[in-house]
Amino acid sequence: MLFSSPVFLVAFLPGVLALYYLIPRRFLPARNLLLLAASLGFYAWGEPWFVLVMIASIIMNYLFGLWTARTQEKSHARRWALGVTVAFNLGLLFVFKYLGFVLKNLRAVTGYSLPFPEIALPIGVSFFTFQAMSYVLDVAKGRAPVQKNPLWVGLYISFFPQLIAGPIVKYETVAYEILHRRENWEDFSTGLCRFAVGLSKKVLLSNTMALVADSAYAKPELSVGMAWLGALAYSFQIFFDFSGYSDMAIGLGKMFGFHFLENFNYPYISRSITEFWRRWHISLSTWFRDYVYIPLGGSRVGTVRRFFNLFVVWLLTGVWHGANWTFLLWGLYYFVLLAAEKAAGLDKKALGLWRAPATFLLVNFGWVLFRAETLGAAGRYLGAMLGFGVNGLWDAAASAALRDGHIVYLLAAAFSLPVGRWVGKTKLGRSPAGALCYALGMAVLVVLTFSYVAKGAYNPFIYFNF
Repeated sequence: MLFSSPVFLVAFLPGVLALYYLIPRRFLPARNLLLLAASLGFYAWGEPWFVLVMIASIIMNYLFGLWTARTQEKSHARRWALGVTVAFNLGLLFVFKYLGFVLKNLRAVTGYSLPFPEIALPIGVSFFTFQAMSYVLDVAKGRAPVQKNPLWVGLYISFFPQLIAGPIVKYETVAYEILHRRENWEDFSTGLCRFAVGLSKKVLLSNTMALVADSAYAKPELSVGMAWLGALAYSFQIFFDFSGYSDMAIGLGKMFGFHFLENFNYPYISRSITEFWRRWHISLSTWFRDYVYIPLGGSRVGTVRRFFNLFVVWLLTGVWHGANWTFLLWGLYYFVLLAAEKAAGLDKKALGLWRAPATFLLVNFGWVLFRAETLGAAGRYLGAMLGFGVNGLWDAAASAALRDGHIVYLLAAAFSLPVGRWVGKTKLGRSPAGALCYALGMAVLVVLTFSYVAKGAYNPFIYFNF
């Protein structure tokens, strides 16, 4: 079930909200039980047996949390507990996400006809596995108390707003709110507006850009113009898809009294690759920083070791995104860019405005590698962008894409900038007239978005494989 699907918008969400607020506030555990049941049902909607994988993860990580808490004074035992926790969770990821990929490549290298199991990928497995590990690791580090009730561990791991596409919510950020949150009208209304903005990003911008991107990446031959239009379309598609889902998750969380941290902060205005990764998928970057980079020594070690730590983080980041050589190379691509920036000191120098388009260009090249199905396809597409294709500089397909989509390109470019933030700081933005314009704008967005959803417009889900 997707947030942008009619069944979620018309049936699931209104039903859960109505039942939730019919339960008196003093019965918060009952509200939590409702959210847990709704979340498991939400996850089981498409493939019911996948929910068994999640329940197994919940039970095991609940037990790992208890084990870890009991070994706080025994460092050797604690290391064992953490080692088993990490091994179980990464093993779960490996079996469902990477086993087939590994066996396929071993067969290609060795020539042996190894069994090749067809294992369906549980949706959002990378997200809920990292959240489960966050719970145990936060307990081990003393950042949050161990949870004695397995149902509340289950709610943390399975909570439907952030379940299938993040953000990755660390346990320490919501541990208190699970049993002590106080819902209020201000949070509910701002959450509802945030959800509406995220939904419009996904439906009106991302899905429209997806049509151009999918068309370009499916073509065996491209002109330079069409290659660039397709690459830009995918850059906008993935940004508005993922940031839109994050907005919806944050908004839904507020509607139920939870406060998730921001996951995107206008990454396409970044003036360096370092800054880009402080603004893009902040929850994933923070997770790897807190649980991998810093434990390895972070930046407090020598130069060679520091670059090795950076290499490990970006190798794992590429692997996390999927079982494909393109993702692995994409992660190493960012390692090279970040290492070069750090070696040249560019991550600490004052950066001029001219660096923003240069950074976006490098990010755009990276998205080609991320989107392509094979390394060969990525090479051909990048070659077409650089003029090595066979269809010349411009063709009829490029003209059609620009003619049909130029308004959406302009809107996507505009809303990649902090336009709302800028307007909010003006005199108009702080005035009653500004508030009225905001309300009218939200109403128009909701009507347009629901009309697109109602007519069954194209609705891909980029992060299905993650």
